[in-house]
Amino acid sequence: MKEREDGSWYTTGLQEESKLCRDFWNTINNLQKVNLNLLSEKDVQTYQIGEDTIMVIYVPKAKREQKPIYIGQDMFKGTYRRNGEGDYRCDPSEVKAMLRDQTEDTMDMKVLEEMQMDVFNMETVHAYRNRHMVYRREHVWGQLEDADYLERIGAARVLYADNKLHPTAAGLLMFGNEYKILYEYPEYFLDFRELLDPMIRWTDRLQSSSGDWTGNLFDFFFRVYGKLVKDIKIPFQLEGAVRIDDTSVHKAIREALANCLVNTDFYLPRGVVIKKEPDRIVMENPGIIRTGKNQMLKGSISDPRNKTLMKMFNMIGIGERAGSGVPDIYSVWENQGWITPEVIEEYSPDRTILKLSFIRNELKKVTEKTQKQKELILSKMQPDMEYKVAEVAEWLVIGRTRTRTLLKMLVADGKILETGTTKMKRYQMVK
Repeated sequence: MKEREDGSWYTTGLQEESKLCRDFWNTINNLQKVNLNLLSEKDVQTYQIGEDTIMVIYVPKAKREQKPIYIGQDMFKGTYRRNGEGDYRCDPSEVKAMLRDQTEDTMDMKVLEEMQMDVFNMETVHAYRNRHMVYRREHVWGQLEDADYLERIGAARVLYADNKLHPTAAGLLMFGNEYKILYEYPEYFLDFRELLDPMIRWTDRLQSSSGDWTGNLFDFFFRVYGKLVKDIKIPFQLEGAVRIDDTSVHKAIREALANCLVNTDFYLPRGVVIKKEPDRIVMENPGIIRTGKNQMLKGSISDPRNKTLMKMFNMIGIGERAGSGVPDIYSVWENQGWITPEVIEEYSPDRTILKLSFIRNELKKVTEKTQKQKELILSKMQPDMEYKVAEVAEWLVIGRTRTRTLLKMLVADGKILETGTTKMKRYQMVK
């Protein structure tokens, strides 16, 4: 195949395609040339285009545990990554990151043999325990001594060489002081920036290296989460006579922030950066997506870079283990009528960026039929009356699933209120 100046392609044909195919298979199965062959026979096909024969080679994506795939004998010189229309050689730090991601035991499970239990900031440990007990009031670990409790949650482990408890990497990251965390992770850095005034470089900033707070993940999460949701305008909702302050948007932001931290490769440079801007939140973390971007957006597979950190967040009611976290975030943004979230992968160094915009999606036009259905709902509703989904579905002569979608649109528009729990949802006009 050749490319014309206008970008179109034409065939030139192959000579002795059977020999070419045989040479290809001999080369790709030669361990002196390539360390692992990912292709099967179905991945190499020949086609007849007019009088020309062409060969098409489909290159499957390597699994996490198979990477790096490299040519030659030196993985640090022969590992390349596809980026756009070209291939570029991975630098040593990218290759090392692939090696770290190979194992089922994630990097945060490492026992830090040279550290003792005094690396933990006990105020942070007790704050975590309090949250755990509030979330799971009758949990059997509630009565344990601190050391035993830390072992149970994966923050510490007995080293059989000396039969003593030592912190794990996850425990150090979650509960340690920043200056101690740097012993194991020299590139460790957490940075929150609030950029609400274009005339000021930032209106608020929180850095792990400031020295006036612990700088660990637990304290960073809750300090930053509070700042992120402080000014978000959420449709007014009631549960009975009580206003619901913890909406699906709050949960989605918690999920996104937890995902950012538990999928960070803390050995890579540039650190975690969270930016709050007037119309969006941007979350950046070192490390690529272990399952691949497409699989992450589909959901159903959970493969965090730091499994123990994820467990710790799960134990206090934060985060998902089912792999549905990112699709749920997209669903919440769609229901709110905001621009679709954007996931970007950058390389050299590896970096994942999530952009959550609060701008209304004007491109998603409401059809004439949908508009008429929404107007009919509003015309049928009476002030001070609450309505079930089934009642509204009868007005429209449509299914309940479609009716729920229309009602959520009206809630997002600020036209109606949603009250009650999941199984007892009720809707009423805004006064």
